[in-house]
Amino acid sequence: MKKVNNPLSGFSFKYPLIIVIVIFLVTSAFVIVESGHVGVIRTLGAVQPIALPEGIHFKKPFIDKIEQMDIRLTKANAKSQAASKDLQTVSTQVTVQYSLVGEVAPLTYQRIGDRDVVSATLIEPAIQESVKAITAQYTAEQLVTQRAEVKLQIQQAINNFIDITLKEKGVNNSLRIANVAITDFDFSEEFNRAIELKVKAEQEALQALNEKTRRVTQAEAAAAEKELAADATAYEIEAASKARADAIEREARALKNNPQLIQLRIAEKWDGKLPKFSGSETVPLINLDTILKD
Repeated sequence: MKKVNNPLSGFSFKYPLIIVIVIFLVTSAFVIVESGHVGVIRTLGAVQPIALPEGIHFKKPFIDKIEQMDIRLTKANAKSQAASKDLQTVSTQVTVQYSLVGEVAPLTYQRIGDRDVVSATLIEPAIQESVKAITAQYTAEQLVTQRAEVKLQIQQAINNFIDITLKEKGVNNSLRIANVAITDFDFSEEFNRAIELKVKAEQEALQALNEKTRRVTQAEAAAAEKELAADATAYEIEAASKARADAIEREARALKNNPQLIQLRIAEKWDGKLPKFSGSETVPLINLDTILKD
């Protein structure tokens, strides 16, 4: 019996494969750049200078490869150990908030790398070197008491370090520093104990000074109170003496101008008893009119 060929038998295998290949080619010709990112185009490995903004874009299948570069604000942390001006070991934790500039992202990727590489090879070394350089200019105590100034100096040093490095790489202004935060200052145990002893001594000295001031104030107040009491007593004595002198003076003038007042004073002081004479039982008679007329 002669075998009959089915023309649809080849179609059932070939055409679905072609459709799959076409779909694959079509999907490979488009790329979606995520929000907060830019797309760096690599054509057969060569970085193109123009970055793709977020959204859907056409690309050459199998030739172009799109690298997603995150340009959102991010942070890099680094812990650095350095010696202060007074040779105290200081461990400093610094956090740098930064973002990549989208327009320069292709050149940044070409000369340095993606964001993780930028953090590891640029931001963290900048923190390490800047912290060591600035910490050496301050004593351990100044690092605590002048924290704002130290932070500003470290931030300026980090900016200078990054600017110089980017300039050397030919990618100026490809990075924006938003903020530099010193999250921790950690000193050696010996220094911490010394600080505690110093603070305790200062508190005790202040307490002793306050106690001394309190006692001096109380003594001064008691002395002032005694002085006021003495002044009041002296004033009372002086006022009484003056009043008595004035009274005597007035009475003397009155006696001088009115002799009969003397007889009145004598009469006021007489107790009503007659004088006695020895050798005689006769009581002498006294003429009061004669006495009062004298």
